[in-house]
Amino acid sequence: MPQITWRDFEKIEFRVGTIIEAKDFPEARKPAYQLTIDLGPDVGIKKSSVQITHLYKKDELIGRQVLCVCNFPPKRIANFQSEILTCGFYLPTGEVVLTIPEKRVPNGSALA
Repeated sequence: MPQITWRDFEKIEFRVGTIIEAKDFPEARKPAYQLTIDLGPDVGIKKSSVQITHLYKKDELIGRQVLCVCNFPPKRIANFQSEILTCGFYLPTGEVVLTIPEKRVPNGSALA
């Protein structure tokens, strides 16, 4: 695994946000949802494409807080512009488990 410096790590803008909308994304090559996430007043409301349909239902995602990378350039996925990366952990089977804070924190809070 290649090593990075502390300065490299500090460049990544990790923020927490609350999912306010989850929609099916039938145009995606792999099963995915389109999420709308409130990242607080400094970052705003952003969109993200996530491949989490195997472990999560849309209605159980609303109100859930997630960790996001907010300073990657937007990425076009099919007909959708994904503005942030919603973080998660791969299981050995390929499904993704969302990265969430243990306790509720204000939207836009930075990873310490």
